[in-house]
Amino acid sequence: MTGLALTLVLSAAFIHASWNFLAKRAGGGAAFVWLFAFLSTIIYLPLILTLLLVQRPHLDAMDVLFIAGSAAFHLGYFLTLQRGYREGDLSLIYPLARGTGPTLSTTAAILLFNERPTVLALIGALLIITGVFILTGGPQLLGQSNVRRSLIFGLITGVLIAGYTLWDKYAVSTLRVPPLLLDYGSTLGRVGMLAPYARRHWSEVLAEWRSHRFEVIGVACLNPLSYILVLTALTFTAVSYVAPAREVSVLIAVILGTGWLKEGHALRRIAAAHLIILGVMGLALN
Repeated sequence: MTGLALTLVLSAAFIHASWNFLAKRAGGGAAFVWLFAFLSTIIYLPLILTLLLVQRPHLDAMDVLFIAGSAAFHLGYFLTLQRGYREGDLSLIYPLARGTGPTLSTTAAILLFNERPTVLALIGALLIITGVFILTGGPQLLGQSNVRRSLIFGLITGVLIAGYTLWDKYAVSTLRVPPLLLDYGSTLGRVGMLAPYARRHWSEVLAEWRSHRFEVIGVACLNPLSYILVLTALTFTAVSYVAPAREVSVLIAVILGTGWLKEGHALRRIAAAHLIILGVMGLALN
């Protein structure tokens, strides 16, 4: 992984953990997802207009199909993630989802895209993934009924992360859809898909805005920025490097969860964090 790619991914990781903290604090559902997506389209409109005027990208039917597919993947991801945050802790849901996602996407990238990461990169990815699952408390959590629902939503979120990572990788690296255009089109698509719900539950939307205005604005600004950075890295870097490296965001999420949200288990999670740091170093040396 090049220094530029690592810089993009690590910057995205910090931003990603930050908006997830805000999303957890809001604890909203579909109304919250529609609100921050709608606001994102307004905030990033000047950038997308500049891109369209300067680069004049050409979109064919396949490009539009992949933008629409990205919107569907991300909508499922956001709705499942928000439901998971209502069921369990940030320091459980976030690491589990982020650990499952790169495990599946890295494996699929090797099979589908014929990627061939080095042994050191694979060891780094394994260290990151192992650290993430230690952060969640390990297999013993499966025996606790009060966290099973959290685990289910975390795993489903991870599957959706793997799906949109592979889908979007193809869009930006093979179809050459500009990262900003892909993310903006996906966001606009989510706004349209959720518009009927927002119309029927407008009182809920207004209540969400009144109660969590700060969180809505924060996620609207930070969510697209974090993913645009990742998509940019994916234009010239293999999924099997980018997906595991994003796991450094788990460190920030755990600090926020155990510190600000008082979710506990700090010592075990700090020890696991060292594995993640070693894993990122392994990826950086390739």
